[in-house]
Amino acid sequence: MKIIEALLGEHGAFYAQFAHLEQAIPAAEDAAQIREQAALLAAALGSHANLENELLFAALDPHLGPMGPLAVMRMEHDEIESALTGAQEAENAEEVRTLLTRVIRVAREHFAKEERVLFPMALQVLDAETLDRLGEQWASRRGVTLS
Repeated sequence: MKIIEALLGEHGAFYAQFAHLEQAIPAAEDAAQIREQAALLAAALGSHANLENELLFAALDPHLGPMGPLAVMRMEHDEIESALTGAQEAENAEEVRTLLTRVIRVAREHFAKEERVLFPMALQVLDAETLDRLGEQWASRRGVTLS
């Protein structure tokens, strides 16, 4: 499995989680309930971002350089992480809602950029063997068995 396919699969799971959160957030009655949702999302998105940074982005750096699209992707990872930290620390339910809603919006936009721009670039500049090797590393880090 190529790493692009693995990351796209993760995006699909996140889209479902975002849809669930968009329904659950307005119904949550207190900040603690929303912070709990933010903590779960933070763990999942953080793990996803780390794998992108350490596997795909690191492989693309020699081809694309640290600026340009990779700089934007890393900046957005930091923005998402910062908003999630803020959501977990906020006391007011409305502030937590606002931050978590922002995370979902930024993450969706970020995924769209990856899917429309970065992943096609990766398919152009990285050979199939590299993409497969990165996919195997992704599987190992995720504890997934590929056959």
